[in-house]
Amino acid sequence: MPKGEETRDRIVRHALQLSSAEGLEGLSIGVLASDLGLSKSGLFAHFGSKEELQLAVLRLVAERFEREVLQPAFRAPRGEPRIRRIFDRWMDWVSDAAQGGCPFVAASFELDDKIDSRPRGYLVTAQRLLLATLSRAAQLAKEEGHFRPDLDTEQFAFELDGVMLSFSHWKRLLRDSRAEVRAREAFERLIADARRPVSPDAS
Repeated sequence: MPKGEETRDRIVRHALQLSSAEGLEGLSIGVLASDLGLSKSGLFAHFGSKEELQLAVLRLVAERFEREVLQPAFRAPRGEPRIRRIFDRWMDWVSDAAQGGCPFVAASFELDDKIDSRPRGYLVTAQRLLLATLSRAAQLAKEEGHFRPDLDTEQFAFELDGVMLSFSHWKRLLRDSRAEVRAREAFERLIADARRPVSPDAS
């Protein structure tokens, strides 16, 4: 890796660490430069603005999520086994104390009202792609005969995402010891509903 790219990579990784405690909005060029032994102007030259630095952090998070959650999950067989693998890997991701939970969850609260923000736009695109991936996984489960044919796959994706958001809240904020148990119970109910046979017509 060329030295400039190596330095940029080092800056972004350290910025991600700082953002787990300070948030994206709390990232300071001065603190980053001091921590990494760089000048402010030298660090600024790699990004040009704080917004560009925030974008780079979000891209790094997306790359890690794909590598640590989605890629291993998609090596599982299509259908319900793959959805279960996504869920298990996602639970591990949210539970990762080293990164302070899921960075996307934290960023969503910071950026939801910043309509013209490029980091917000990137985050929205990434989240919609994830929901589409979950919906597609549920569709494959229907095609494999694991889920009922009338399942609304977008609703399934919505509810699975809701389980994970609740898990993050109960584990990270409330520090509830039963957060994982409750999340797994909610997931099993979601799967059971997805399997439920189509009810015959009352007529």
